[in-house]
Amino acid sequence: MKTLSIVTPCYNEEGNIAALIGRVREVLAQLPAYQYEHIFIDNCSTDGTLAVLRQFAAEDRRVKVIVNARNFGHIRSPYYALLQAQGDAVISLVSDLQDPPELLLDFVREWEAGHKVVVGIKTRSRESWGMYQLRGLYYRLIKRLADVELLEQFTGFGLYDRQIMDVLRGLREPYPYFRGLISDVGYNIQRIEYTQPARTHGKTKNGFFDLFDIALLGLTSYSKVPLRLATLVGFFTAGLSLLVGFGYLIAKLLFWNTFTAGVAPVMIGIFFIGSVQLIFMGIVGEYVGAVFTYVQNRPLVIEKERINF
Repeated sequence: MKTLSIVTPCYNEEGNIAALIGRVREVLAQLPAYQYEHIFIDNCSTDGTLAVLRQFAAEDRRVKVIVNARNFGHIRSPYYALLQAQGDAVISLVSDLQDPPELLLDFVREWEAGHKVVVGIKTRSRESWGMYQLRGLYYRLIKRLADVELLEQFTGFGLYDRQIMDVLRGLREPYPYFRGLISDVGYNIQRIEYTQPARTHGKTKNGFFDLFDIALLGLTSYSKVPLRLATLVGFFTAGLSLLVGFGYLIAKLLFWNTFTAGVAPVMIGIFFIGSVQLIFMGIVGEYVGAVFTYVQNRPLVIEKERINF
């Protein structure tokens, strides 16, 4: 029998775990030709998530749990769990039920049809309209800037053949942009559209800075355009400053007694140049930080405990 590995990262999701496990069981009961394991990685939850996971693991050996020694963040922990799965196909499924487990049937069907990568693409979302539009704007922007063709409205929800996972295990990615890696691998990707449901229990753990982190990670991992843009803007502002300087010089020579430059243009110019420098110093800093993280080569996660492995 082929084995399906469902991988679910979780952090403070005690209200969703039982419903998620129940729905996954119902779906996979419709696939009697497969055996499965459901791997949870708990990112050092502070509520009762781990207690709930222990209870289900004691009742069902197919429920396996990795307990992190500390919170290793929303980038490293899910990716690490995916690499631990040993199934013939690995399915990434979040714990907040905003990835419909029922879509697993479509994933497996397309996988059996020969597709190595099958992903879910959000076409609509029952989250806030403004947030959905903002996400869409980001996806379109990074798609235009990236060196590879990145998927729009793709969060990582999908099925990945063992062959794909073996490729990912061979990469040294201490802080991976998983959505980009899937496109970068180069295999044909089968897309399945779905409507993202609203969260029913708890609050999202991805705040503004978490989303900002993902956005910058995707930008710096798959595009050099910001660095080149910094150079172009530098040349442009230097040329503009030179032209403005010559203009002021000519005006002063022609109207020596009546023309006064004043302090305002000087101050505006200083603040403008300073702000441009700060923006692009920040961009360069992101690239330097990415190199620093790669050079450190620290482990993605340090485990505290494993259950049912």
